[in-house]
Amino acid sequence: MAKIVLGIGTSHSPQLTLKPEQWHLRTEADQRNPELWYRGKPYVFSELVEERAGAHFERELGMETYQGRYTACQNSLDRLAEIFEKVAPDVAVIFGDDQHESFVDDNMPAMSVYWGDTVDTAPLVADGSDRARESGILTAQLGHTREVRTTHPCEPGLGQHIIERLIEDEFDVARSSSLPPGRHENHSIGHAFGFVYRRIMRDEVIPHVPIFLNTYFPPNQPSMKRCYDLGKAVRRAIESWDSDKRVVVIASGGLTHFVIEEDLDQQVIGAFKAKDEKGLAAIPIKHFMSGTSETRNWAAAAGAMHASDLQFDLIDYVPCYRSEAGTGCAMAFAQWA
Repeated sequence: MAKIVLGIGTSHSPQLTLKPEQWHLRTEADQRNPELWYRGKPYVFSELVEERAGAHFERELGMETYQGRYTACQNSLDRLAEIFEKVAPDVAVIFGDDQHESFVDDNMPAMSVYWGDTVDTAPLVADGSDRARESGILTAQLGHTREVRTTHPCEPGLGQHIIERLIEDEFDVARSSSLPPGRHENHSIGHAFGFVYRRIMRDEVIPHVPIFLNTYFPPNQPSMKRCYDLGKAVRRAIESWDSDKRVVVIASGGLTHFVIEEDLDQQVIGAFKAKDEKGLAAIPIKHFMSGTSETRNWAAAAGAMHASDLQFDLIDYVPCYRSEAGTGCAMAFAQWA
């Protein structure tokens, strides 16, 4: 039977690809964002500056601080890539969210397992209808997409087995053997997965099963408990797969953003360390909106590790602030080993 030999969790923010002198592009995007979620409530930028004035986030700003945190993040990504290379798993199962890159609102599954033979990544093309260039997204995409369309191998046998076992476990998952066009109309997989291909696998993508979670878009976002339970069920599926393959489970995204909440992050990290599924589930779901919603991907990976002897090891936690409102992305890098 197959065996899980490693778990990995990684942030995938544009700030990990943009140089520190470009972080202001994301600050400007924050200033335009009509829903900056903080402690379960949406704010506009000016309201958030007033709400958090006492925290003195100006102390977190400046090029020297930005460079130090950027360097710490790059070091952690390099370490994860080295761990991945050393363990050399045969197959990956990747939990990631989709931000209308494949699935749009005419058909948005809460959970979907991909069981096609391959998936493609594709670079974005600027057009006059969006702000991708000015927000730094077109530059940041090089962290998750090559400059040309690229095909990557999947593991349809394991994908089908996971689907079948999840249905037996009463998870009514969607399935897809090819990707829909998405908002870019290019039938390619999103940045949550592409980041893993580029930065963890270093463009040497192994056969894998992408599992999509709708973390972002109400009203059918799965709860943290449901994500954790999904991970448990995926683990059972992997271990019942008639194969001698060695499997890595990977979570992509998070932690808190576009507004950093370090106390929430520490509460979540503590739950992962302690394998405390009840503590994780007890956090009100309203705290996991917008970018912070990607913590669900980590919850699924943590669920897959729950019955394992693999233990959570936080490699680094780096709160990368970028404005006086406390906006930014709290980067986290971890392994279960």
